[in-house]
Amino acid sequence: MNSGNPLPKRQRFSNGNGMDQSEDLYQHRCSLPIYSARGKLMRELRRNASSIVIGETGSGKTTQIPQYLVEGNMCKGGTIACTQPRRVAAISIATRVAKEMNVNLGEEVGYCVRFDDTTSAKTKIKYMTDGMLLREAILDPKLSKYSFVILDEAHERTVHTDVLFGVVKKAQKQRSGNEARALKVLVMSATMDVDHFSRYFNNAPVLYLQGRQHPIQLLYSSDSQSDYLFAAMVAVFQIHQKQPAGEDMLVFLTGQEEIETLVRSIKEVARDLPSDCPGIVVTPMYAALPSHLQMKVFQPTQPGRRKIILSTNIAETSVTIPGIKHVIDTGRVKAKSYQPGSGLDLLKVQWISQAQAWQRTGRAGREDSGTCWRLYTENEFTRLPANTIPEIQRCNLASVVLQLLALNIRDVLTFDFMDPPKKESLSSALEQLQLLGAVDKENNQQLTPIGRQMSVFPLEPRLARVILASKQHGCLEEILTIVSLLSVESIQHSPQNKREAALAAWRKFLSSEGDHVTLLTIYRAYKGVKGNKDWCFENFVHQRNMRHAIEIRAQLRDLCVKAGLPFMSCGQDTTPVRKCLVQGLFMNSAELQRDGTYITLDRKQAVSIHPSSCLFQCKPAYLLYNELVQTTKCYMRNVCVIDPQWLYDVAPDYFRQRVSRNR
Repeated sequence: MNSGNPLPKRQRFSNGNGMDQSEDLYQHRCSLPIYSARGKLMRELRRNASSIVIGETGSGKTTQIPQYLVEGNMCKGGTIACTQPRRVAAISIATRVAKEMNVNLGEEVGYCVRFDDTTSAKTKIKYMTDGMLLREAILDPKLSKYSFVILDEAHERTVHTDVLFGVVKKAQKQRSGNEARALKVLVMSATMDVDHFSRYFNNAPVLYLQGRQHPIQLLYSSDSQSDYLFAAMVAVFQIHQKQPAGEDMLVFLTGQEEIETLVRSIKEVARDLPSDCPGIVVTPMYAALPSHLQMKVFQPTQPGRRKIILSTNIAETSVTIPGIKHVIDTGRVKAKSYQPGSGLDLLKVQWISQAQAWQRTGRAGREDSGTCWRLYTENEFTRLPANTIPEIQRCNLASVVLQLLALNIRDVLTFDFMDPPKKESLSSALEQLQLLGAVDKENNQQLTPIGRQMSVFPLEPRLARVILASKQHGCLEEILTIVSLLSVESIQHSPQNKREAALAAWRKFLSSEGDHVTLLTIYRAYKGVKGNKDWCFENFVHQRNMRHAIEIRAQLRDLCVKAGLPFMSCGQDTTPVRKCLVQGLFMNSAELQRDGTYITLDRKQAVSIHPSSCLFQCKPAYLLYNELVQTTKCYMRNVCVIDPQWLYDVAPDYFRQRVSRNR
């Protein structure tokens, strides 16, 4: 297949070592598998309103297609949006493309992620998270500033991506009458159910890009692994002792706790290795990690050393991490599953899909040939589901429905989802929003002024409602702190061999009013010592998570300024704080029974206080909780003591038949 017109060469520039980087980048672009298909690909994209592109990981589709569109003058005066499921991918790809185009990041090429918009009026290629494009659609449903929308990594089927499919499809239809202002849509992935996507986008043609940039050797485990975390550590050191320095590793794990456990274990084992082994640099990567720490994985490895990146599925797609030669795939992922009947939000470790497995494999062949070590048997791989179940079919839809209503999509029950969730889930979400005061009681397809304000906050609707309620109770400063701390992994940590010492250290922070006030006390103490590292160590406070919470708090504070909320503090009396929490979380309440157990007030479900709670040994008459988690029992996490009268004050109709008056 001929490439058509060759790539235009960019202005030359030097890297300071006498090497011509422009020529190197030009040669790199020409060597990508997508380059040979450039001419035919551009003809198809000109011809069709919507297209599906399937290309192996490393083929160059994410970095090159937007550049081809600019070089082919297909922007029509508009901007090219290329969405990514994750912020780290949007930032790193934009940085790469700006370098290839020899422009400053934020000018012709930029990115937009939550709380970080690095674009300008000159921007032609804009990499962004799908959530940010959705937020733009709330203000401009026709997406008027864009001429091309590229929906990348479509196989991931995140909630935002699935909603975006319908929003973009509707915008395209609204603009179809004017050829000069028509919106073109391109859906891309390395692997997905192409027929399903094609049908949804009006039988869009499917374009296949042949070839991978570099070969990847695939190795399976000979036996099933019962302890995948231990198996991962064994694989790390097998590779480390046999392969030369400079061949970095990427290990896929399920969450922060696992990653930090393995970081410690690898460092301990590495101390006893022979002196002729390369040095090890262990780098974690997960969503709760602050952005500047996430970006550390892209720093080049020093000569004679090996970088070992321990990551969640955040590194699964679109991210090229320099030096990665070996991928270790545990075959597991942590995923949410919501049950609308019980209100139970399960976050559990489960097997990945085959589509996810191939995405992980592709991380090993981005810059050179590589190897993927699958810590499961070939037979186990064949039993994996072909594709990931769309998140929209397994999560609480309150945030989704709030977003759709903010987009002025009236009948959410008939919204054009690619894979519609159950009507029961959508109806349950509408009911939640109505109870929170976000939806008009007479017309449940109309947002109230409170609902419109709630939609501005990138939070679960219940927590957004708590923030707005702080205006009434005069405690925004405290509520911002609590919501921020609830938005990160636990700020308390207790090593297995120091459990008693950790409990003793936390005792001075414990509040008889519950976990929310305890978190507030820890935060105030942390600020009092100005985040002292030694203080964190002595008190078993997770400094990294605390810093991340402070970043989130600053971002939420900016949104509160824009919303005109008054910044007030309730001081040492935390009753207003608990009253405020009730306004958003009143549906999450439980009552003590005569036999010493608890039942939820809404569904009469038997629940227990989680062992990690400061109230675990207590029996308050009424409790509020943030979430239910199912392990050996159904546990309430993050609980606080409340007065049942507060429940009546907030939602009298809801509780009239639910709360006994035996006080």
